[in-house]
This record gives sequence, C-alpha cells and structure tokens, in this order.
Amino acid sequence: MGALAVGLAIGVFIVVHFHAILFLEKPILPYLEGRKLVYTHPGDTFSILMSASLVVGGIIALPMIGYQLWSFLSPALYKREKRVAIPIIFTGVLLFACGVALAYYFVLPLALAYLMRLESDALTPMITASEYFGFVTTLCVAFGAVFELPLAIVGLTALGIVKPQFLTKYRRHAIVACWAVSAIITPGDFLGTTFALAIPLYLLFEISVVLSYLVYKRRERRHAQLVEDEDEGTA
Repeated sequence: MGALAVGLAIGVFIVVHFHAILFLEKPILPYLEGRKLVYTHPGDTFSILMSASLVVGGIIALPMIGYQLWSFLSPALYKREKRVAIPIIFTGVLLFACGVALAYYFVLPLALAYLMRLESDALTPMITASEYFGFVTTLCVAFGAVFELPLAIVGLTALGIVKPQFLTKYRRHAIVACWAVSAIITPGDFLGTTFALAIPLYLLFEISVVLSYLVYKRRERRHAQLVEDEDEGTA
C-alpha cells in the first residue's frame, strides 16, 4: 500500500504539472472540431483528476508492488528462483507498458475513427469528459492487464499447475478465448478493434506456449537432479 500511495502522489504531480489530461485528450481532438469536452457535474473535474492520477500512479508503483510481493514470497523459494525476481518484475512492467501503448497509439485512434463517424443528421455528439477519460483509462488498463498473459502462464508452469501439453491440446479453444476476450474488452461493435487485440493476444499465447515448454523442461531436469541426489544420499 505504501508503494501505491507513493505512486499515486507522483501520479498527481505528473497529471497536474505535465498535463497528462491533455495527453489523454489528444486522440479525440480531431473529432471535436474546435470544441471542448464537457462536464455535467461540479465534481467531475476532481474525479477525472483523481482517476487519471490513480492510473498513472498505479503504473509507476507497479515495480515496487511487484518487489514487495516477491519479498513476501521469497522466503519460501530456492536461491535460484530468487535470482529471477528482477527479470520477472521488469518483464511484467514492460508487458503492461506495451499493452497500454498498443491501446493508446493504435486501438484508441482506430476505435474513435470508426465510432465518431456513426453520427447522423439527427444526432450531434456531445462527449462528456468523465465518460471519455473513463473509456480511455479502462481500455488502456485492460490492454495492459491482458498483455501479462505470458508472465502468468510461465508462473503457473513454474508452480506445476499448467503444462505445455495442456496448452497445445487446447490451442483451438485458445483462439476462441482470445477472440471472446477481445470482443468483450474492445469498445463498440467494430471488428477492427477486436482484431487489433485478438491477433497480438494470440501471438502472446503462442509465445507463452514456447516459454512454458522451456520452463517445464527446466523444472523436470531440476526435479530429476533432486531425486538423483536423494538416491545417492540414501545409498
């Protein structure tokens, strides 16, 4: 919680002093035609500031949160397993950042380009700031979370919960699952945004299968070595 509080404080500083709100607003500006996002409640401005700060602060605090979680689990782990702490934390943050970048720089403009064209003569868009920023932050956080898939599968394999044979057996199911998850997360009924997430998500799954196989083989060799050492000790 301390790391999250520090991250939140830094997030507030970044949002206020470095105009992160303007950065989040940038993708929709071409469709506003000189207008501004509106708010309908006096507290909306503060709520938007806090939401943006929470997201930015949470991302900043991720490395420290991961380190604290690892510190809690490390006493029960072998020395070799402890050595992978920094790579795991770094990889998790990097994957999350890649997901957020994909959402902001590619999927969000693609979605807005399609959705903002749906207006007709009978409808005039009046985008509220709270709904737009909620839409952007939800999309970015969802993409970041989904991109943690390889790390999750590798972790489950290291714990012996998942085997690579299981992943390859249900590869077809994984394709359907990637599509379903992408359809739920991405906005509207535009297939372009669904494809934009489903394709990299499935590629991440295939990468996860390869990594799972490597971790599984290493785990099997280590287990065989332990059994051999025990047999030599009892001989």
